[in-house]
Amino acid sequence: MAPLFSWLWGKEIQRGTPVVVKMENPNNWSMVELESPLEDDFLLTTNDNNVSKVKNKNAKQLTWVLLLKAHKAAGCLTSIASALFSFGSVIRRRLTTGKTDSMGNSRFYSCIKVFLWLSLILLGFEIAAYYKGWHFISTNDLYTLENPLAMKGVFDLMYSMWVLVRVEYLAPLLQLLANVCIVLFLIQSLDRLVLCLGCFWIRIKKIRPVLKEGEVDLEAGDGGYYPMVLVQIPMCNEKEVYQQAIAAMCNLEWPKSKLLIQILDDSDDSTTQMLIKEEVHKWQKDGINIVYRHRVIREGYKAGNLKSAMNCCYVKDYEFVAIFDADFQPSPDFLKRTVPYFKDNEDIGLVQARWSFVNKEENLLTRLQNINLAFHFEVEQQVNGIFLNFFGFNGTAGVWRIKALEGSGGWLERTTVEDMDIAVRAHLHGWKFIFLNDVECQCEVPESYEAYRKQQHRWHSGPMQLFRLCFPAIIGSNISIWKKGNLIFLFFLLRKLILPFYSFTLFCIILPMTMFIPEATLPIWVVCYIPATMSFLNILPSPKSFPFIVPYLLFENTMSVTKFNAMISGLFQLGSSYEWIVTKKSGRSSEGDLSLLVDEKPKHQRGISEPNLEDLKEEIKQKARKSSLRKKKHNRIYTKELSLAFLLLTAAVRSLLSAQGIHFYFLLFQGISFLLVGLDLIGEQVD
Repeated sequence: MAPLFSWLWGKEIQRGTPVVVKMENPNNWSMVELESPLEDDFLLTTNDNNVSKVKNKNAKQLTWVLLLKAHKAAGCLTSIASALFSFGSVIRRRLTTGKTDSMGNSRFYSCIKVFLWLSLILLGFEIAAYYKGWHFISTNDLYTLENPLAMKGVFDLMYSMWVLVRVEYLAPLLQLLANVCIVLFLIQSLDRLVLCLGCFWIRIKKIRPVLKEGEVDLEAGDGGYYPMVLVQIPMCNEKEVYQQAIAAMCNLEWPKSKLLIQILDDSDDSTTQMLIKEEVHKWQKDGINIVYRHRVIREGYKAGNLKSAMNCCYVKDYEFVAIFDADFQPSPDFLKRTVPYFKDNEDIGLVQARWSFVNKEENLLTRLQNINLAFHFEVEQQVNGIFLNFFGFNGTAGVWRIKALEGSGGWLERTTVEDMDIAVRAHLHGWKFIFLNDVECQCEVPESYEAYRKQQHRWHSGPMQLFRLCFPAIIGSNISIWKKGNLIFLFFLLRKLILPFYSFTLFCIILPMTMFIPEATLPIWVVCYIPATMSFLNILPSPKSFPFIVPYLLFENTMSVTKFNAMISGLFQLGSSYEWIVTKKSGRSSEGDLSLLVDEKPKHQRGISEPNLEDLKEEIKQKARKSSLRKKKHNRIYTKELSLAFLLLTAAVRSLLSAQGIHFYFLLFQGISFLLVGLDLIGEQVD
């Protein structure tokens, strides 16, 4: 054989077979083209034996290449079959051992089942019509019958009547609803684009909240700005995270005489209460001003807990209150980086810090949550804080001026979003808010879909409750018309009502129905281009998550069923809108902060040798093993998600009859996404 680049040296090129096969093993081979056959190769030569030898050699090598390709194809088919078999086994196991979600039996679920059964009936009807010659062709985005006069029997008469009904009655209504949702989709996309442009402007101009000129250096000892600060940690059965939370608060860098920590324990488990009391007692021995409070009558959930704590007589001696949930661990300099913004700013009522997540890379679910929350803080909170001085309080990792809290009516138990409630009322009373994007507070995101789903239900039903209650107060307030419009149309209607409405209605109901009523159409840019663009904008604040842009787009549409259901229940005050379930914590952040705890341990364990980090890790592992023996994890079956999965997959099959490529792929992958979520194959299982 001649070398591949022998022409570079001017050597004579040998003629022969045009390919050479390099094979290290049967699964690793490559075919390299050496040269194209020359014209002389096709001319008759006098040596017939040489010609026959060359032909035989070429035929043998070609046969060998084909055999190798067949071997590789067989290996691929075997791998695919094995993967499908494994997936089928997982589905069968989930269906036999999974627990059905408690939120499945509802009117909303009944409506989804109606659409599912209707789609299955229509699919069978359409397939039968297709094989009887009733084909549709696309002409200028309109569907026309290929042979409208081919009447052969009762079935053809029934199908022609169905076509007439959908053309005259169903298609116009469905198209009208689709157009309304498209308009809402475009408005919400424009709002998202404006927010992103505002964030870019903040970055380019390096805009951020600044302290008043002439601030005293906080490191100057007694001359620093150290007002009286109250720290509150509301918790309920938080035995996984109570130690790290209390330790983080007790290590805050602030004069002890001007700091009081309240542990507001609403636990109904006596063991948890005892453990928290002991932890508080340890820190009290070290001279930390920390108190333990437990309510006998546990009403009002978190809002009731905070309201009860603010009624203590000693609260009047404090000027500010910092609130942290049990899984939050602020850095020691948190108060030094937030409280100074109140000095000489008497109209500032709240300083909010950003969240960061210790378990954001734990599984696919936590990665997708990180994308959403990164956009929320980096874009929404920061832009609204800079340009409007108003945003929704996140319920934790924030410092309030107590005067602003009390002047706005204090904590109220009327909704499940007490943080948003107090923020709106404070805004109506003229208080301004500051968001600090560069001050982060570590916390956890839910690792199981069950916990995340319940959290999102509370977060999306509460705003609709609040909107019903606050609307008269907004109209009658003394704030400007611009601020009233921002509260009503942007803060509540567009971002809390319209977003879950169109995302569920457009992509989970209207799009599948257009497959069965093809006279109503959705443009490709609505199905593909704009959602992809919006997902790209959402993922910009977390650039490391770009590989997950497609799962993020599909998962957001999957979550629309939960958000839509929550929005409806909150808007019409249904029973589930008042449900409050504490988000399950894993306590993973405690492992990441072992070093900090080792460094700080001697402060409250005088006379005891410094603990070994490895011993602490081993102790945690032993506790985890014991806990795993006592608890058995299980998965749940989410009936609404499964019903929508079959609805979308049914519509995908129907789209094949109309040869709608983009619509088919979207419905197929979205249906698979609903199927995976419905079988609880995303995130961790629950105890």
